[in-house]
Amino acid sequence: MTKAYWIARVDVRDPEGYKGYVEAAKPAFERYGAKFIARGGAHEAAEGAGRARNVIIEFASMQDAHDCYHSAEYQHAKSIRQKFAEGEIVLVEGV
Repeated sequence: MTKAYWIARVDVRDPEGYKGYVEAAKPAFERYGAKFIARGGAHEAAEGAGRARNVIIEFASMQDAHDCYHSAEYQHAKSIRQKFAEGEIVLVEGV
């Protein structure tokens, strides 16, 4: 089975409020076996506009990545995130 990844690029407007998103998202990530490959940290915007926070999350399959994003648990967390941050998330199948 081919692994899949969430690639998230985020600008957090309210770090304190964003902590609520992190806590709310944990159950979805645990349920779908998410493995954090990169979570914030140093980065370089080599091309195009960058974001302050960059996250890569590995899943066992594209189905798991999809199901996690669309789960009730993550959709609840997303509603919190959108109050305190702006960004993009793409789901990508590995090679």
